[in-house]
Amino acid sequence: MNFDFSDELNQVRAEARTFLAEHAAGSARRALEAGSGFDHALWDQIAKLGWIGAAIPEEYGGIGLGDEGLCVLAEEIGRSVAAIPFASSAYLASQAVLRFGSEAQKSRLLPAFADGSLIGCFALAEGSGAPAEASVQAVLRGGKIEGIKYPVIDGDVAHTAVTAVRDGGGVVLALVDLSQEGVTRTALETLDPSRDAARIEFAGATAEVLPGARGFSAVATLLDRAATLFAFEQIGGAQACLDMARDYALQRQAFGRQIGSFQAIKHKLADVYIAIELARSNAYYGAWALGANAPDLTSAGAAARVAATRAFELASAENIQTHGGMGFTWESDCHLFYRRAKHLSLVIGAAPFWKDRLIDAIEQRNAA
Repeated sequence: MNFDFSDELNQVRAEARTFLAEHAAGSARRALEAGSGFDHALWDQIAKLGWIGAAIPEEYGGIGLGDEGLCVLAEEIGRSVAAIPFASSAYLASQAVLRFGSEAQKSRLLPAFADGSLIGCFALAEGSGAPAEASVQAVLRGGKIEGIKYPVIDGDVAHTAVTAVRDGGGVVLALVDLSQEGVTRTALETLDPSRDAARIEFAGATAEVLPGARGFSAVATLLDRAATLFAFEQIGGAQACLDMARDYALQRQAFGRQIGSFQAIKHKLADVYIAIELARSNAYYGAWALGANAPDLTSAGAAARVAATRAFELASAENIQTHGGMGFTWESDCHLFYRRAKHLSLVIGAAPFWKDRLIDAIEQRNAA
């Protein structure tokens, strides 16, 4: 079976890489220096290109590239460490509406997600810890939500939040307009200031339930689908780190030789290359499972997520080491990738959560 992307999607990849190399270069640095985790100009540009609506059907204002098309774009976004809320809107919020929303909700919200005028976020976490039904404490009573969510990635720049809440004892997903009274947002400081995060307090805010998202299984499905997308973004960042380290090792001289000729550097870069290729193999299978809605989507996504998390963390750390003293400076872009690697390793659950999810999925499959 061939898990490679189609010629059309590989062309999309090439065009996206060219565009981001020109327009996203320095995006994360600009966000850091401005103290804002959002590059508005870049967001408007990719919205015009239709990227945010890549996996949204054309009938709802998207461009209908499907889940595999979104994987391709995710990898290029990761390569550029762009400071935009792409993951929150494209992987999570819009997909929650598409999968679990009513026809009226889809018709009203998806076109706005697709053109970038509506930015979404996913409010699941209530402090530290792995995603779990027991950790959801926010409640919904009479259409009003009470509770606190943090950290919420892109929660300070989003217009609407897909929020996990308790309704009659069970967990549901509900849409909350973040501009209304009863919503208080506080920006949080994180290791990666190029990506926004917030603490959101709901005090009687109006919420609109997604009718198809009753039960924590809906949350699990959304996370399983997002796992592969985040894996591609991590692989893009890891590959960029390897390319940076390789290029520097070929031009930096020490003791009259390129440092890339030293065995210690060769071994470092070889280890990174192997980790990336392993992650890429898992991610390609995850992309196929995502597009086909395969029965083993959970295990495929979890494997991709675990491998990609390791690859990006290793690549970003070794990139700094290969650059030596320069790699630790603000002027070098190495720290931007290291920050993003740490950020992406925690969103939608850290590696131990996904390792457990992979083991559980394998055990269930074997038992069946």
